[in-house]
Amino acid sequence: MRPHVGLVAGAAAAALVAAGAITYAVAEDRGPATAVPAADSADAGFARDMAIHHQQAVEMSYLVRDRTKDEEVRRLAYDIAQTQANQRGMLLGWLDLWELPKVSAEPPMTWMGMGGMPEAKDGALMPGMATNSDLRKLQSLSGRQAEVFYLQLMTDHHKGGIHMAEGCVQRCTVGVEKRLAQGMVDAQQSEIALMADMLKARGAAPRA
Repeated sequence: MRPHVGLVAGAAAAALVAAGAITYAVAEDRGPATAVPAADSADAGFARDMAIHHQQAVEMSYLVRDRTKDEEVRRLAYDIAQTQANQRGMLLGWLDLWELPKVSAEPPMTWMGMGGMPEAKDGALMPGMATNSDLRKLQSLSGRQAEVFYLQLMTDHHKGGIHMAEGCVQRCTVGVEKRLAQGMVDAQQSEIALMADMLKARGAAPRA
């Protein structure tokens, strides 16, 4: 295993260990006593939208694990799937804790002032998300082709996720959620650099 893959795996494990503490800490980290987030707040909007965004990353990661025997890609995919599935559970758990709905009638990204974006095409609801056509293509590939396409899709996905997480860092009011969002930014930036190296090793590059 390459050393930097081990670092990513270690970071993922640490995130999983800390998850329970973060989930319970949010109940005590609301700021002012009255500051349970509103349904239309950045805190709630980020939790809802990132839960959807993360779910697709989990889906793509399990797709590629079934389509390659390359241990480096399989390990990265497993780390991403486990970390993002855990974070998704935390985000949805916070919505339960706040007694807020997990869906909204407002368009995605409204909490970032981006609700007026053009309507999603082919299933890509938010920045960086793969389209339905992308997912079908990933399902059709195997071996190195699947590895390259997954790394390209996940690079785009992380870029979109970082944009959203940075929005929460700027706009959210619940301290523990802001810290989780910053952790997402840091981890996904590291994984983007790793995936660029992995693509280069396979004679490919991120999509333009």
